[in-house]
Amino acid sequence: MKAIMVRRFGGPEVLTLEEVPVPRPSAGEVLVRVSAAGVNPYDTYLRSGAYPLKPSLPYTPGSDGAGVVEAVGEGVGKVRAGDRVYTAKTLTGAYAQYALARESQVWPLPASLSFSQGAGVWVPYGTACHALRHWSRTRAGETVLVHGASGGVGTAAVQFARSMGLRVLATAGTPEGRDLAAAQGADTVFDHRESGYERKILEATGGKGVDVVLEMLANVNLARDAKLLAADGRVIVIGSRGETSLDPRDLMARRGTVSGFTLWAVTPAEEAEIHATLQSGLADGTLRPVVGRELPLAEAPRAHRMVLEPGSRGKLVLLT
Repeated sequence: MKAIMVRRFGGPEVLTLEEVPVPRPSAGEVLVRVSAAGVNPYDTYLRSGAYPLKPSLPYTPGSDGAGVVEAVGEGVGKVRAGDRVYTAKTLTGAYAQYALARESQVWPLPASLSFSQGAGVWVPYGTACHALRHWSRTRAGETVLVHGASGGVGTAAVQFARSMGLRVLATAGTPEGRDLAAAQGADTVFDHRESGYERKILEATGGKGVDVVLEMLANVNLARDAKLLAADGRVIVIGSRGETSLDPRDLMARRGTVSGFTLWAVTPAEEAEIHATLQSGLADGTLRPVVGRELPLAEAPRAHRMVLEPGSRGKLVLLT
């Protein structure tokens, strides 16, 4: 089979398309014939060697994939050969024509969703769910600002927030991105490249501020976020690409908090709740992954450059 391999940490050029053996499932494992693999910013951090948790070399990137079950190991009863599934983490990497996963890492993919959409489920929607349910502890009627709402996690967050009865404000840096955020359910969308956009957000809340900010690029926006909070407001850091600073007095005046998390540190109870929520939302259509761009597997290096560029729209996936 063809798979992307990383044999040394570095830039996108270390992603090479190679011919490798098809893995075989052992007890409790599932072999998935992958049709699409999701590309996430954290994939690039792992590849570069900059992420705190480094995979053992060589490895195939990718936790998010979707396809059809090819074979199952002994004791697997959750799925069977021929089932449409998406993966939420894998054992051998999703940037490949076949991926091995534990039974607990594969989930049914509704017939209403394409494989490309299935490849955009776990990291974007798991992250959005974890942020809104477990960290910000939002309540219906509150106002949430999705700061960077046009990418994979951003569109997922807008959909989740809308389904939870929140007032959803959003930002995006391009007209196309703002249209996309509005189409996903955002009540009002702002241009975060426009000078003074923060004032417009405060005006939209009647000067009160927002209860929750979901922040995709904290190294750029965190200081601004702190000034946008309502009393007892919360900033949830979902993404950051460097260091930043803020004035603690902005938090003190608002009794505000800033917290961050990684999806890989979810507890078993949190993960079970996330999966139950995702399964329900995908089945009833409340959650509907947005695919922005599809590239062939061989163009993984290009995908790793694109996923970090500003102005992203929806999920970037690799087709195998």
